[in-house]
Amino acid sequence: MAAPDTRPARVYTIPPGWPFVDALTAGLWRQAEERAELLAAMTVLLPTRRAARALREAFLRLGAGRAMMLPRMMPLGDMDDDELVIESDAFTGGPGDDVLLQQPAISGLRRQLMLARLIMARPDHPESPEQAMFLAAELARLLDQVHTERLDFAALADLVPEDFADHWKITLQFLTLLTELWPGILAETGAVDAALRRNMLLEARSRAWTNSPPAIPVIAAGSTGSIPATADLLAVIARLPEGAVVLPGLDREAPEDVWENLAPSHPQYGMAQLIRHLGVARGDVADWPAAPAAPTASARTRLVNAALAPAGRSGAAKIDARAVADALAGVTRLDCPGPAEEANAIALMMRRALETPGRTAALVTPDRGLARRVAAALRRWNVEIDDSAGQPLAETPPGAFLRLVASAAADRLRPVTLLALLKHPLAGLGRRRAECRQLARAFEIAVLRGPAPAPGIPGLRAALAEAVAEAKTRMPELPGFIDDLETALAPLAEALSDRRPLAELVRAQAATAERLAACDSESGADALWHGDAGEQAAGLIEELAEAARAFDAVGAISPGDFATLFEAALAGRVVRPSFGSHPRLFIWGLLEARLQRADLAILGGLNEGTWPPEAAANPWMSRPMMAAFGLPQPERRLGLTAHDFVQGLGAAEVVLTRAERVGGTPTVPSRWLRRIDNLLERLGHKDALVPAEPWLGWAAALDRPAGQRT
Repeated sequence: MAAPDTRPARVYTIPPGWPFVDALTAGLWRQAEERAELLAAMTVLLPTRRAARALREAFLRLGAGRAMMLPRMMPLGDMDDDELVIESDAFTGGPGDDVLLQQPAISGLRRQLMLARLIMARPDHPESPEQAMFLAAELARLLDQVHTERLDFAALADLVPEDFADHWKITLQFLTLLTELWPGILAETGAVDAALRRNMLLEARSRAWTNSPPAIPVIAAGSTGSIPATADLLAVIARLPEGAVVLPGLDREAPEDVWENLAPSHPQYGMAQLIRHLGVARGDVADWPAAPAAPTASARTRLVNAALAPAGRSGAAKIDARAVADALAGVTRLDCPGPAEEANAIALMMRRALETPGRTAALVTPDRGLARRVAAALRRWNVEIDDSAGQPLAETPPGAFLRLVASAAADRLRPVTLLALLKHPLAGLGRRRAECRQLARAFEIAVLRGPAPAPGIPGLRAALAEAVAEAKTRMPELPGFIDDLETALAPLAEALSDRRPLAELVRAQAATAERLAACDSESGADALWHGDAGEQAAGLIEELAEAARAFDAVGAISPGDFATLFEAALAGRVVRPSFGSHPRLFIWGLLEARLQRADLAILGGLNEGTWPPEAAANPWMSRPMMAAFGLPQPERRLGLTAHDFVQGLGAAEVVLTRAERVGGTPTVPSRWLRRIDNLLERLGHKDALVPAEPWLGWAAALDRPAGQRT
C-alpha cells in the first residue's frame, strides 16, 4: 500500500452562497448512498462543538425529523479527552511525551490563580489581586498562543533588550524567569497547559492515521487550519484512502495577482495559507458534490472580493457595472442614529420574517450589547430569543447576586450596594420576595435617604432606632428585617472579619448567598443554582474553591481584595443556552454563524472597533517583540473576521446595519463597508444599498402615540 502522503489530496470547498452544514449533510448522505449503516461508519471533524450541534440539526432537517444513525462527530478546536481518543499502541511520540498525554489539562481558573501568585511575587507587583488576576489572564493567553504556534520560550533570549523601552526590559526579564519556572510548577500539579495538550493530541492522531490509515471515511469540514497542529492533521486527512477536507468559502475566481499578494487582514489569507500547507493548487479544489439550494449568484462573490482586494490589484477590473444590480439583489444597508434605533429596526425586520411561514432570520454580530438589545426589543411581541454566543455570567441573575453579596460584605453594607442586594430579584431573606423588596424600599425611605449610617449592622440598627424616634417610620417589621439580614450575612461577615484563605472566603460567600436567596417557597440553593446560569455559577464557586490553594502562598485575603478578585474570576465566563428559544429566529456570534445560514441574515454592529474588533494591546509583549519572537500579528484575526463577513454576505437576503453614534460619540463605518462603498461609487452605483422600506421610521412609529389624550 502506498504511503498516505503520496496520494493526491481530496480537497473541496462549499461556496459562500450555499448553506454550509446543509450542503455538507447532503453530500455525506449521498456519499453513504443513503444507507444509514454507511453514514454511521463515517467520522466528521468540525471546528467546534457548536458546529457539531449545527450538523446534527442539519441531519434532522434532511431526515424530516425521523430518527437517523449519525456519523461520529469530533470537534477540533475545543476537544475533550473522550472526543479524541489516542490509543497507546498508535502513539509514536518522543520519550516522555506519552507521560504528558496521561496528564490532564490544567483548569483555566487554577492556572490564572497560579500565574497571579507569581505576578504578585515580583518586586514591582500590582497593588491588588484584581490587577494581578487580569494580568494573569493575559499571560495565560500568551502561553496558549506560544504553544499553539509551536514556539520555544528559549527564543526569548534572542530578543535584544536594548531594542525596547525600559519597562519592556523588565517585562522580558520576568517572562524569561517564568518560562524557566513554569514547566516545573506544572509538573508539581500533575497537569499540562491545555493548548500544549491539544497540540499533542492532534499530533498523535496525525501519526496514528499516517501509520495506520482508517478504512472508514474521515471528513474534516469547516476548519480554516489557523492552528498549525490542526493544519497538519488536515494535510493527513486529505490524503487518507477515504479522507477529504471541505473548506468554507474558498475564492477560486480571484485573479492571480490578487491571490499572490494577500495581506493577513484579507478574508482569503487563511485559506491561501491552508491550501499551500495541504500541497494543492487552487484550481485543484473542487466544489463539494452537493447543492441542496441554488447558490447565490457568483456576481456577488466577485463584487465583494473585488471590493476587498489588495490596493492596486486587478480585482475590480473583472466587475461589469451592469452586473452590479444582480450582484446586490437582496442586499441593503441601514445606518442608524444610535444603538437603540439599530436594535429596534433589527427586531422589526426579524418580527416581519415570522409573517412568512418557514422563513428564518438571524442577527450575526460580535456586539453582545446589540444582541441583548435586540432580544429585549423582540419581547414586545412575546418573542423569546437567545444569544447563542452566550451571556456574561456576571450579567446573569446568579452572577450579579454573587457579586453583590461579596461587595456588600466587603463594603460593610454601604447603602448603595446594600440596596442593590436587597432589591435583587433573588433576594428573599426567608420571606416572600415581593415582601423583601417592599421592606427594602421602606428601609431606604426611612433610614438611607440622607447621611449614610455608620458601617455594618450596628450602624443600620442605630440609624433605624433614630428614624423610629423621629417617627419617620411606623413599620414594626423593620427591626426583624435587619435581624434576618444579619443572620444571613453572618458566614461571610465572620470570614471577612480578619484575613482568611481564599477557599474559606469562597465557601462563606456561597453559604451567605444561599441564606439571602432563601424565600418562603424555596430554599436558597434551589433558587440560586438552578438553570444554565445557576449551574455555571455553582461551577465557578466550586472551581474557585478548589483552585484557591494555588493562591494561598500570597497570604490571606483582605475584604476589599476578595470582592475585586471575585470580579476578576467572573470575567470571561459565559452562559450559553442549552436549547434555543425560537425555532426560526437566531442571534449568532461570528463563531456560531460561520457554518450556518438563514433566509435573512442581518450583519449588525459594522463599525470599526466592533466588527472588525479593535486589536487589543498585549501587556506582556509589544508588537515588535511579538514579531521578533514569531507570534502572529493581530491582523491575522482581522482576516478571520473578514472571512466571517464575506460568508455572511452569501445569504439570499442580507441587511448591513451600523450605529452612527455610540454613547454620544461618532463612529467610523467598518473598513469593509467603506471598501464596498468606494467600489460602488466608482462603478456608478453609489445608492445601490439604500433600503426600499423605511425601517427606522417604522421602528420609531411603534413608540409614537396616535394622538394626545386629555
